[in-house]
Amino acid sequence: MAGLSVCAQGQEHARQAQELAGQLGLPLMEDAAGCKVGALLVVGDEGISLSAGQLSMRADFSRLLRRLRPAALDHELLVRATRVRGVKEPVAVDATAGLGEDSLLLAAAGFSVIMYERNPVIATLLADALKRASQLPELASVIGRMELRHADSIRELPGLAPDVVLLDPMFPARTKSAQVKKKFQLMHLLEGPATDERELLGAALAARPRKVVVKRPPKGPLLCGVKPSYSLTGKAVRYDCLVPPRRTEA
Repeated sequence: MAGLSVCAQGQEHARQAQELAGQLGLPLMEDAAGCKVGALLVVGDEGISLSAGQLSMRADFSRLLRRLRPAALDHELLVRATRVRGVKEPVAVDATAGLGEDSLLLAAAGFSVIMYERNPVIATLLADALKRASQLPELASVIGRMELRHADSIRELPGLAPDVVLLDPMFPARTKSAQVKKKFQLMHLLEGPATDERELLGAALAARPRKVVVKRPPKGPLLCGVKPSYSLTGKAVRYDCLVPPRRTEA
């Protein structure tokens, strides 16, 4: 991302910030106050955060603990949309992982989740969140079912055979910016709405899953115009479920 720099919040994080800047090929800024334009990846006591102007974002799975309780999970629309019957240890691929919140819900619901994130900065934020969450007793077992792969899922999906593939192409920017959460404002700085949706859907179907689940705005268009087998719609999101013909087990 043009204009993105790395800085440390405190001298004790200087080395980690330097290593991160080298890994991502980004400039290292010793004085964050000197950054007047662009955005910053800030390495601090609470992990790695992304900030731009007055906006700041850090992936933090501990905020979702309340939603991970069994009774709460039963009411999660995503969990209902991805549920598969007759599979004791289901495997899901989150092909567009983002900050991993959907993957966390799936892992808490019993899925082993393979997460793909091709944007290096978003993958860095997600990896940092996974590392911190793995150290929390209440999250360690869930995190243990989540695997992050910094790669393009379009290339790798056809070689997999998961039970479920989750697709969440980033929604187009809304016209009323005041209604856009800061997380999505910052995410749009890093990565715009998907332009390869047809390739993404084709790769998901080529993986021969039991189900492809597509996350969309409640009144948003169908992904690539493909009609789902059924949909589950909530106030903020709709899940279109595509059930391909039953695969033949080898």
